[in-house]
Amino acid sequence: MSGHVCPWWGGYFIDNPLRRLIHPPRRILAPYVHSGMTVLDFGCGMGVFSIPMASLVGPTGRVIAVDLQQEMLRVLAKRARRAGVADRIRLYQCEADSLEVTDPVDFVLAFYSVHEVPNVRRLWADLFACLRPSGSLLWVEPIGHVPKRMFAEMLKSAEESGFRLRDRPRIRLSHSALLVKP
Repeated sequence: MSGHVCPWWGGYFIDNPLRRLIHPPRRILAPYVHSGMTVLDFGCGMGVFSIPMASLVGPTGRVIAVDLQQEMLRVLAKRARRAGVADRIRLYQCEADSLEVTDPVDFVLAFYSVHEVPNVRRLWADLFACLRPSGSLLWVEPIGHVPKRMFAEMLKSAEESGFRLRDRPRIRLSHSALLVKP
């Protein structure tokens, strides 16, 4: 695992109209995120998924948006206000070696972010701890940055942390796994 983190200004390249065509957030999230849920967006960046998640959880739900970089969270807060969903999103700045979130959640999204974490085993343990029983984690990595073998090693680590593989959703240009907490 690389531990190399995309600089905050790179978020503007990642969150763009072409990206939303390749990875349509609502279509990807709709099978997993429902009204009233508490969900966590790990490595949320500028909100490409957090804001649609806030819409999907509705007024009784909550999104916990977690990122290492304060500037990403600042831009996300501004965008959430503009989208009218800021009251549903709680921002958390994590540390490089700790998630810093203990709230129980129903669903976790880790989209193109786990490969940037220096201690993946610790991340899996942190995510497993905050996920409610029968909760799920949609984990997605870019095929351009994460070779198939590395993804398999990371998946094995997730399973050793207690997660069980439920599905391999098809997401363009990506390796993906739907993991569940038994």
